[in-house]
Amino acid sequence: MEKGEWIERLNLYEGADIYKSVKQLLVTFIPYLIVTAAMFYLVINGYSYWTIILLTPLASLYLVRIFIIMHDCSHKSYWRRSPAVCFIIGHICGVLTFTAFFDFRQFHVIHHATFANLEKRGDGDIWTMTVDEYNSASALKRTAYRVFRNPFVLFLIIPPILFLILNRFPTLKARASTKWSIIFTDIMIALIIVAAHYTVGVRSYVAVQLPVLLLSSTIGVWIFFINHQFEGVYWAHDDKWDRFQAAVKGSSFVNFPSILRWFTANIGFHYIHHLNYRIPNYNLDRCYREIPELHEVQPLKFLRVLRSLNLALWDDNSQRLIGFEELGKQLTS
Repeated sequence: MEKGEWIERLNLYEGADIYKSVKQLLVTFIPYLIVTAAMFYLVINGYSYWTIILLTPLASLYLVRIFIIMHDCSHKSYWRRSPAVCFIIGHICGVLTFTAFFDFRQFHVIHHATFANLEKRGDGDIWTMTVDEYNSASALKRTAYRVFRNPFVLFLIIPPILFLILNRFPTLKARASTKWSIIFTDIMIALIIVAAHYTVGVRSYVAVQLPVLLLSSTIGVWIFFINHQFEGVYWAHDDKWDRFQAAVKGSSFVNFPSILRWFTANIGFHYIHHLNYRIPNYNLDRCYREIPELHEVQPLKFLRVLRSLNLALWDDNSQRLIGFEELGKQLTS
């Protein structure tokens, strides 16, 4: 896919439609609150915990959608000509998703400026080593990396640690605004827990919130992974890195079924998002339909997504991501 005059047409889809933004907020937050309220009702009234668990996937999908709304707010694309409103909505979404809004925004902006650049890895992305880095690393670091990249650890262990623990503290690179955002988010979460103590009870709160957060965080990390780590992905060294190629070849197109496309707020059109992050999520599908050139990017098929879960290392020789099994074959051949 080559860059052409069509790229300017993406600008037509920029800018939030306040009516659509409000509608999306209402059809997301209200059902989420209703579902969680129903879960609290069931647990307080002694219904089988399995009944509550059956509602967990639905609540988790709504929470994923709330996170993606926060993501749009981080780009100031969710409310026309009012970054302040975006930041208010973003912080509300952040409290519900256990994510400090300015902390997320700081590293996500870096992510957009550096993704697929091999010299600028490390901020706002998933830890990824090159084959040369892995081979020259200490045995302890190689072991830690293998553990980290194990799909069970990466998608089931790391997400709750990230959202429940790591997100509660600022990093060394955190700006002052980011630190205050983290403090605000932590205080609001603490106040919610205090309110739960005097209403539904902390035990009931944990029984409802914890499984929802565990599942939604797993879904979120998996989505972020397949957005930029898949078979045939583009990565390049700084001197050859190209923003356009990084967007169309270094970001995926996952054609989710309609219901999942709704819950994930069109995040599957991720390559379009990286071509123009000012486009709000509810305009991405229309943008795709109306610009034929965007159809040249082929969607990731299910089997390709599954195979991508085992990719772990960037191989400069073959210019692709490979797994540990293939690395072993290279070393013994």
